[in-house]
Amino acid sequence: MSSNECNAHDLLAVTIAGIRMKTPVMTGSGTFGFGTEYRDFVDLNKIGAIVVKGTTLKPRPGNKGQRIAETPAGMLNSIGLENPGVEEFLKTILPGLAQYDVPIIVNISGNTVEEYGELAEMLTVPGVAGLELNISCPNVKEGGIAFGTNCHSASAVVAEVKAHTSLPVIVKLSPNVTDIVEMAKAVEAAGADAISLINTLLGMAIDIHKWRPLLGNVVGGLSGPAVKPVAVRMVWQVAQAVHVPIIGMGGIVTAEDAVEFMLAGASAVAVGTGNFVNPRATEMVAEGLREYLTKRGLSSVNQLVGKVII
Repeated sequence: MSSNECNAHDLLAVTIAGIRMKTPVMTGSGTFGFGTEYRDFVDLNKIGAIVVKGTTLKPRPGNKGQRIAETPAGMLNSIGLENPGVEEFLKTILPGLAQYDVPIIVNISGNTVEEYGELAEMLTVPGVAGLELNISCPNVKEGGIAFGTNCHSASAVVAEVKAHTSLPVIVKLSPNVTDIVEMAKAVEAAGADAISLINTLLGMAIDIHKWRPLLGNVVGGLSGPAVKPVAVRMVWQVAQAVHVPIIGMGGIVTAEDAVEFMLAGASAVAVGTGNFVNPRATEMVAEGLREYLTKRGLSSVNQLVGKVII
């Protein structure tokens, strides 16, 4: 893809929607905090990009009750976008990230189209490399899920954000839709510079001893290796239909997982739930990618993108 270029000196270097990255391995929003929480475990300078946890206009306390439940080969979460709000992020969190040589992408979520635009304008500042629009959060009662399952609403959010920022805009799509390709084409037409997918699948777990849902919010987002085949399929489908770069995610814990997503059509990948199991997952996936490319005699990770043989 034209917006995915490689710096000749490093076979892992990529550029996604104008954002230059040392490796194609990013962090998944909501699984890496604001980045600095992981600095004792992983070299933040070796990550492709840090996508910070969902940020909203006002502080949010998140959902009540139990927020996380382990599932076979994955987990359910209903955090509810707990965060200190955009003003606090700009004042105390973003300055602390400036010491690291890594692009910072801010994931944003609004209750209205106008809120997305306001957030985009406030975050168009030095130190922020791009915005990821969360239009598909299944564990927030208002906002996200409505935008992420309707082409017109999703397009309206993208258009509003594009009108209020000069930063690259990445749209994170929900898998909880009838036609993922239709959604992808709609946000691309509205001006999305890149598409990330998939967000979590909607799930539920029940405590058979108490006969009650495990999560305080009843339902939550399913992530981890259990969703990987669905994610790979959706990345492959969308890659056939759009011209903007795709960031693939959903159950990536090894370099082999990353290769699979890239062969399906992703130009970069994001490690999410895997960070909870192994805090060094992003770095290890990148190291494994380099080994894979070297063994196959490839000179650039871009040579993998979309090369699955059907």
